[in-house]
Amino acid sequence: MSSDANIMTAKGIKGGEKIMAYKRKKSIWSILWAQRVLILMTFPLVIHRFIFSYLPLYGWTMAFQQYRPAIRSMWDQTWVGFDHFHMLLIGPLSERFSRAVINTLGQSALMLFTGTIVTILLSLLLNEMKQIGAKRIIQNILYLPHFLSMVIIAGLAGRMVGLDGIVNQILGIFGIDPILFLGHAEYFWGLMAGINLWRTIGWGSIIYLAAMTGIDPSLYEAAEVDGANRYKKMWYITLPGIKSTIIILLIMNLGWILNAGFEIQWILGNGMNMARSEILDIFILRFGIEQQNFGLATAAGILRTGVSIFMVLSANLIAKLMGQERLI
Repeated sequence: MSSDANIMTAKGIKGGEKIMAYKRKKSIWSILWAQRVLILMTFPLVIHRFIFSYLPLYGWTMAFQQYRPAIRSMWDQTWVGFDHFHMLLIGPLSERFSRAVINTLGQSALMLFTGTIVTILLSLLLNEMKQIGAKRIIQNILYLPHFLSMVIIAGLAGRMVGLDGIVNQILGIFGIDPILFLGHAEYFWGLMAGINLWRTIGWGSIIYLAAMTGIDPSLYEAAEVDGANRYKKMWYITLPGIKSTIIILLIMNLGWILNAGFEIQWILGNGMNMARSEILDIFILRFGIEQQNFGLATAAGILRTGVSIFMVLSANLIAKLMGQERLI
């Protein structure tokens, strides 16, 4: 009897699991049906993303071909296998390609580090300002460069760091001789970090200020009762309150770490600073587009995309292991 009872119990458990699985499956479809209007509203965005982000991946086949635009069919091209990747990684262009990668990573990392730190500090100071009028004036002044074209930004930056620019005029006040910043490669990374900070600091502070508005005001009131001053409230309440926003933005920005820009480096770069100013996009333009070696340019783009995906996934995994907010 006991064995028969065990068999019946096992069958009952299996039957219950099937019923629960069926109900769960049915509930998912019912939820999808209930949200059908919202799902239909997302279709245009999904189609847009498919057309402009996924469909062009078909062109990655050029990385394995000696592509010639005169031949219309992609499948009638001369296939060269991994020759372009070999040329970039261990071939004759490996040294210059690796230098372009280092320049891109160095400029992006420096811009990301300085931009994040200074933007957070600015947001904290703006959040503590009590004079609304002065706060708005400062914000408008800092936001303005974001709306200027990159070409205009590069032109203004070039004039500012020129021999007769405002930077050398300030240095002259302290008795320092004028410096040809664009003529020395070692200054270029710092110059890019400064230009990026000037252009993005105001706009980037909007996100952190918005995150600060979501912090419970009662926390500040309790801290004030306990005798905490402004600096302690910023350190123990405001910064922990926006920590998840900081991590999410860092993860997202890491995906663009191999995209240090193009216009400013192209305009301000020259033969004297090329060792530090040539980034991946300029390398692809010079060796891929100008020389019509489209396969080489595509191979370099694939390598850049692979590194970017690896950086995002790694940062997301680290955030997960640390128990912090993550992107995916």
